[in-house]
Amino acid sequence: MQDYAHPETIVSTDWVAENKDNADVVVVEVDVDTGGYDEGHVPGALGWNWAEQLCDQVVRDILPKGEMERLLSSSGISNDTTVVLYGDNNNWFAAWAFWQMKIYGHEKVMIMNGGRSKWLEEGREISLEAPPTEPAEYSAAEADSSLRSFLPAVQEAVAGGEVDMVDVR
Repeated sequence: MQDYAHPETIVSTDWVAENKDNADVVVVEVDVDTGGYDEGHVPGALGWNWAEQLCDQVVRDILPKGEMERLLSSSGISNDTTVVLYGDNNNWFAAWAFWQMKIYGHEKVMIMNGGRSKWLEEGREISLEAPPTEPAEYSAAEADSSLRSFLPAVQEAVAGGEVDMVDVR
């Protein structure tokens, strides 16, 4: 994983297996269809529904700050919690959650390399149980606008020449 620009944001399935029971770590499966979570997930992992819990319900956008605080608090996540995200569809929805958490200033957030499919391919233990959660107190930072771009800014950057861009739509 040294080839990644920020290898500290990616953890292996071995790391998750070794740390999933750590009280300072919360593992979350993020899916658009939570049927996979219901059929079995990393033991102790919470399940987030991308469409219902990570998207503004009025406009298709990131959650407003207050809704992000409520989601994280109700999931037992505090500002000091290490959060490991994974999901189906090549971690697409986990990446969306990662991005939102970074926008609101969460420092300790990582993605499990290979996602749900790698965990299952390795024959690792799964659980059908949704873990009990103890609510926590979460206080999000103001949204960091440097972590997102809108169409006019993207068009201007592309027209200007060489640009690095990541699209997690």
